[in-house]
Amino acid sequence: MILRLLLLAVGATWVPFSGSNAALKSCFKNTLIDRGSFAFAGDLFYNHIVNRYNLNIPVTPAAMAFPTVPQSTDIQSRPEVEDTAMAITVRLQRYLLTDYFSLKTNMRYVTGLGGTDGAVAIDLKHLQQFSMDNTTWQATIGAGSLLSDVTQRLYHAGGRTMSHGICPQVSSGGHFTIGGLGPTSRQFGTAFDHVLEVEVVLANSSIVRASGTANKDLFWAIKGAASGYGIITEFKVRTEPEPGTAVQYAYSLEIGSPKDQAALFKSWQAFVSDPKLTRKMASTLTVLEHSMAISGTFFGTREEYDKMNLGKRFPGAHGSVLVFDDWLGIVVHWAQDLVLKFGAGIPTNFYAKSTSWTPQTLMTPETIDRMFDYIGTINKGTLGWFLLFDFQGGYTNDIRINATSYAHRDVLIWLQSYTLDFFGHISQTQIDFLGGLNKIVTNDALPYTAYPGYVDPLMSNGPEAYWGTNPPRLQQIKEQVDPNNVFRNPQSPSPTKEGEYRCQKGL
Repeated sequence: MILRLLLLAVGATWVPFSGSNAALKSCFKNTLIDRGSFAFAGDLFYNHIVNRYNLNIPVTPAAMAFPTVPQSTDIQSRPEVEDTAMAITVRLQRYLLTDYFSLKTNMRYVTGLGGTDGAVAIDLKHLQQFSMDNTTWQATIGAGSLLSDVTQRLYHAGGRTMSHGICPQVSSGGHFTIGGLGPTSRQFGTAFDHVLEVEVVLANSSIVRASGTANKDLFWAIKGAASGYGIITEFKVRTEPEPGTAVQYAYSLEIGSPKDQAALFKSWQAFVSDPKLTRKMASTLTVLEHSMAISGTFFGTREEYDKMNLGKRFPGAHGSVLVFDDWLGIVVHWAQDLVLKFGAGIPTNFYAKSTSWTPQTLMTPETIDRMFDYIGTINKGTLGWFLLFDFQGGYTNDIRINATSYAHRDVLIWLQSYTLDFFGHISQTQIDFLGGLNKIVTNDALPYTAYPGYVDPLMSNGPEAYWGTNPPRLQQIKEQVDPNNVFRNPQSPSPTKEGEYRCQKGL
């Protein structure tokens, strides 16, 4: 079905949906002939169709649509559309970190469903187009494509690849616009660093192409904050040859005292902060209730890896090594490891936060000691929690901070912290645990930063944390392409300062 539903909210203001709003149903049924291309709240199996990922935020959209072609059709003048006054959100994914971020994709990082009850969500899962230009090695990818599909299609189109995360159920739609960090980012940049051009449906019903030469301001905003500017239906991306041989390594420390844990972390931080460290090295340090682990991928031979003597760098840790000669084998291993460790893709109740460090703001030894003392003594409210310290830098640091709306170009290490409850909603004790941890590791003084894909609905300074000094320009561009704030959620940029305040407060 055509993408006419993208225009339902043009010129409208937010109103909650109610079962008596027959105008909305009438508009959907008259616009989309195929009954299977839309669903309404209250329909049989509607919760299954919505398929929330974070059950702690039980947002319910008024309706969902599943278009197949991004055809431009202006239906603003239809009376039932004007009366409906619905805000549109876009769903490009089925499994989300939270149901909070309007541009909804199959990423665990990003939210969708509108942030409050009553939005219209559009699922672009049918947009699966793919082609490869064998001269330029540039690929065209539909915005509903899962990362697992992207990996397979690129590989079978000439042994190509691009940087992206390791969760196979994530969709390209949000991942390619919010950042898209992954094991090869240090070598080749983030996922959206690969994006050369997009097709996007705007609030005025037009379909435009945006790139470094056409609609440049819009392209700048899309690279880091796309949810507030339109609905992306297609990407053109650059690709690289698949890496070939790689070494997958893992070192673990079971239980251990806070002192032992701090010593291991200090050695890892010293290792990844070495400016001479090769960009072929990817690394993550994970902290769990009873263990720590350092794992990652070295994109090179076993002989090259052995020369680095990692086993001697990490005191008290026991290591293992796997060598892969097949790129698809590496990707499958990443996905399997993620599922085994954290149950990735399984809906549950959770709360997450993020923050980061540059080479100049790394934690001091004293701060690291405080962090592990805190972890060892505080009531966490659950055994289901974990911390992921991801090593970045490299290519991602090469690009100017103001080159895209994504502002975190100087980051060396990202922290993603999670607390989960498989049986009920997240408690205040769990929230306080992560809040207290973040205060310690940032010294409660540095300008607070957060990854735009790891949405924190309780954070008070969202625009500055997500986009640094870029919110003023984001507001200007928003005013130009979506002055009525059609595409919005509690996180997305607003066309006015008042709107920004309201978004911060989730209004």
